[in-house]
Amino acid sequence: MAGSISLDGKVALVTGAGGGLGRAHALELARRGAKVVVNDLGGARDGDGESLGPAESVVAEIKEAGGNAVANGDSVAEREGAANMVTQAVETFGRLDIVVNNAGILRDKTFGKMDLDTFELVVQVHLMGSVYVTHAAWPQMMSQKYGRIVMTTSSSGLYGNFGQSNYGAAKMAVVGLMNCLKLEGARDNIKINCLAPTAWSRMTAELMPPEAAAFFTPESVSPAVVALCTDDAPTGKILEAGAGYFSNVEVQEGQGVGLYLDASAELLKEKWREVQNMEGSRNFNAAPDVTNAIVAKYQAGL
Repeated sequence: MAGSISLDGKVALVTGAGGGLGRAHALELARRGAKVVVNDLGGARDGDGESLGPAESVVAEIKEAGGNAVANGDSVAEREGAANMVTQAVETFGRLDIVVNNAGILRDKTFGKMDLDTFELVVQVHLMGSVYVTHAAWPQMMSQKYGRIVMTTSSSGLYGNFGQSNYGAAKMAVVGLMNCLKLEGARDNIKINCLAPTAWSRMTAELMPPEAAAFFTPESVSPAVVALCTDDAPTGKILEAGAGYFSNVEVQEGQGVGLYLDASAELLKEKWREVQNMEGSRNFNAAPDVTNAIVAKYQAGL
């Protein structure tokens, strides 16, 4: 097609790519010409067990279609495992251009009934797994002055979901990670974004009706990954994707109310409606922008 996107010469690492969304991402990146490290621990939905089989199966699919890929069975939740998959990418293909942090598990339960080991395990995989893999890839991307990183967030983190406090907390945390790394990576042409996917897979099979499988396909999300991994990709964005629907998501701040030296809880309550007003809301690029906005309003007497 005219203006088609090619990833020839790029090397990608996709975590949790033995099935579902990760598999779809890996296949599409390979179809576009990228060499792919297909990582998957091969465990169950809750993270138990391990097998290289799922990763090897996806590698076979890629090779059968004429692509180039290798399998990796390390755990993203372990520092050594994360380092191993990055090393494998560089030693096998000579570089690493793209990291898609997709691996995850679910252990849903209401907060009051959830033990802390369960909470920590989900955070370890989703948040620290993304940290470990990204941290391992960061020096390589800095040295080559190029990197594209996709974090996987979720509407459960952005908006909340009953029984998913552990998952939601981890998924919102990766947004904060992205917000800082977009600043730190800018001078080395490392761009980092968040994908908030909605798709029917074994992870969501118990959360979505069976009929959703026909249109909430993993493949309908993968175009977002490709778009976020191109040379002219944006950085610091949150992209919602599902069933071929795509939307930008932003954290917004209202114009606010300046109480300043007269501030008190009583006066704040009186002004609550104005404080909550989102008319003329703004999106800040970094934390100092908030401070500067407050100072500017104070100096202007607003």
